[in-house]
Amino acid sequence: MAVQTRIDTFAALRGCFATDLAALIGDQVPRGTTPNSFIDLVEEVRDVLGASSLGNWQDASDELDSAVSYLTAALTSPDDDQRSLLAWARTHLRAGIATAS
Repeated sequence: MAVQTRIDTFAALRGCFATDLAALIGDQVPRGTTPNSFIDLVEEVRDVLGASSLGNWQDASDELDSAVSYLTAALTSPDDDQRSLLAWARTHLRAGIATAS
């Protein structure tokens, strides 16, 4: 049951953030719906923004880097830790998108 909850939570995060993340790099929302494909998208956006010379994009890249760390940890975390890890990831995703926009 915990694996299904984790997948559902990643799907919710993807639903909330994938379109905005993809728009930052001029891409369409990726077709993959797995947690790993969402993490891949966040990493791609992080890398593109981090390569920019714009300060706010580099700051956004740092936020997305933190989000990646929390998302990755949530994939293998005990159920007790998963909820807080995903909440931190959500916070950093929001901050990264807001900073880049």
